Amino acid sequence: MAAVSATEPLCQPCTYDAKFKVEVNVKKPLMPIHLSSEQVGVEMLCLCSQLDLLIRAQVHQFQEQLKQDTSPVESDSFQRLSAEIIERMYLCLEHLPKPVPQLEDYMDAVGLSTLFPRVEVFIIHGSPVDMLEKPAMDDYFPHIGKLNQLLVLSQQLEDDVKHLGSHKYIAHQLSVIYQVLSSFKGILPLSILKRDIEANFKQLKMSLVTEEGSKQEPQLPAHYISWILDVTQSIISSVSSLPEELTEALSPAMAFVSSLT
Repeated sequence: MAAVSATEPLCQPCTYDAKFKVEVNVKKPLMPIHLSSEQVGVEMLCLCSQLDLLIRAQVHQFQEQLKQDTSPVESDSFQRLSAEIIERMYLCLEHLPKPVPQLEDYMDAVGLSTLFPRVEVFIIHGSPVDMLEKPAMDDYFPHIGKLNQLLVLSQQLEDDVKHLGSHKYIAHQLSVIYQVLSSFKGILPLSILKRDIEANFKQLKMSLVTEEGSKQEPQLPAHYISWILDVTQSIISSVSSLPEELTEALSPAMAFVSSLT
């Protein structure tokens, strides 16, 4: 078999023919779906939340650029992602009865412009700007994040106390939960749990100290295991039941969803 020259192409590329073009719709569902008016409202709430977070990130980038004495410039990723979200908003509105409202009119009518003033300004003027007054939805995701963190940490601590052969890091895990509890201000059920941890933490930590050179893994006494399980169950129960004290920061979104039904 003859050797192939290093300069000789292995094959010739095929000539492109436009008739073989395949349209790819990565962001569209495989099957057509129809959204009710309520589902449109919930989807628009989600899209506004995404766009609002993008705008806030871009505004923060502007501020960093100004600190470095450079002119604020929108990032390519912001322009691309914001355009995609706006397009999805328009597609979402097409599920509403005809005539389909304008995006700005719909947001005003259902109250989304009040919840997301940055988004409304961006849709109208095309510029990411911040607000002089803090919008009601700004606390939503940080609060949800703290609730989720408190729930997951408590579930993990409960599981570790029950099943780990060593309780070496239990005191550290409990201190992390205490720090998250401390971030919730003026919520009575969590304040009571916080004081309970304060009263027991030092002695619990001392119970895990082992003699120098000991090969025995530290283990909590039975009464501290029982106490930790009571604390974690109280936290899990409080967070999972979402009492009014824990949902105040979520009320704007909850009120909006309730208004759709």
